[in-house]
Amino acid sequence: MKSKHFIGFTGGSGFIGSALLLNSEFNKYNLKVFVRTRMPLNEHLFVHSKLEPSFDYGDAFDNVKTFIHIAARVHVMKEIVDDPLSDCLSINTLATLNLARQAAAAGVKRFIFISSVKVNGESSDIGNPFRFNDVHKPVDPYGISKSEAELALHRLALDTEMELVIIRPTLVYGPGVKANFASLMNLVSKGIPLPFGCITQNKRSLVSVTNLVDLIITCIDHPKAANQTFLVSDDHDVSTSEIVHEMAKALDKPSMQLPIPIWCYKLAGKIFNKSDVVERLTGSLQVDISHTKQTLGWKPPQTLQEGFKQTAQAFLQAKTK
Repeated sequence: MKSKHFIGFTGGSGFIGSALLLNSEFNKYNLKVFVRTRMPLNEHLFVHSKLEPSFDYGDAFDNVKTFIHIAARVHVMKEIVDDPLSDCLSINTLATLNLARQAAAAGVKRFIFISSVKVNGESSDIGNPFRFNDVHKPVDPYGISKSEAELALHRLALDTEMELVIIRPTLVYGPGVKANFASLMNLVSKGIPLPFGCITQNKRSLVSVTNLVDLIITCIDHPKAANQTFLVSDDHDVSTSEIVHEMAKALDKPSMQLPIPIWCYKLAGKIFNKSDVVERLTGSLQVDISHTKQTLGWKPPQTLQEGFKQTAQAFLQAKTK
């Protein structure tokens, strides 16, 4: 039976939001989808909206019990604007706060904010993963804007009766994923030798979109989620070499990796001014999700291997079309 109240959310046309809309458990709720343009899903109530610092949402929050904010100005590798920090702060901080203020004023009980592990920082030391209560150490415009949004939302929650839930995903992958994960999977699918054989000592935390969606749904009603920050991953950290091996296995391709020393990567990074790219490839970014699991009694329903297989199947299907 559907709830008497609505669950509102932004980002329905994005990677995470699309996966959320496809989830059968999520579709048991009455949904208000906040979008700029109407989407072809007539069973839900669509609200025309814009993610802008001064946008007036009018009565859009009427009867909304919980609101999930996913939409954002995303992180991109190659910025095309002159001032990416100002652009990120406008959308990810000021517009988010505007949205949350109007939600609180309308009586929304819980605001779930999908933030980012970039609030914690860009890299972690081996054996010293990021934790939910670490001091914020964002580096790039996207991470800074998400950090500022979290701080502003905490202040708003203290001044209102609206509960705040913050979820910080690591790198999210799954069917339809784009960017670096898709590029690497495309390389692996060719079955050619790749130069990652020596990158075995770093550790990366990833999260399948299936696991992230499951956590978001858990946080809609869970009483212990109120005013908490949760890190989320597959709870299975892997090196770059292991990522390539798991991708190859999921794609049913050979995993041939050449033992190129890491110092070669670092030298190339300095020569071509790509040290940040090399650091992402050879460095570590781990998160400790024990607080998430213990507080909510939650564990990722999908293994990393299952997530890679699901992603690989979607990748191969898209390639044949």
